[in-house]
Amino acid sequence: MIHLDEYITSVLMRDLAGHDRKPASYLVYVWLAAEQQRRDGPVEISYQRLAEAVGISKSAAQSAVAWLGRRRLVASAKPRPTATPRYTVLAPWRRPRAAIEAARYNDCWP
Repeated sequence: MIHLDEYITSVLMRDLAGHDRKPASYLVYVWLAAEQQRRDGPVEISYQRLAEAVGISKSAAQSAVAWLGRRRLVASAKPRPTATPRYTVLAPWRRPRAAIEAARYNDCWP
């Protein structure tokens, strides 16, 4: 069974869908968080497959991932420029700021 942090449903949903007006970003975040738990690690997936999994367009998936990256809710890494991205879902409300900055400088950010 997948466990989502209460913050995701009580605060992040209102923040992304309401305040930022990016409901697709919320859907992508929730899907990636659940998939990361299922796989017990980062999720390697193309924009097309991500869009199909969430039920949105490919361009909406691209915009959502970019927005989540700017908000520092998702980190992405690619071994090569043309490789499929590997996403790591972040929960900055749970981690100290130093850990977030360390992840940022370890080649995990877009």
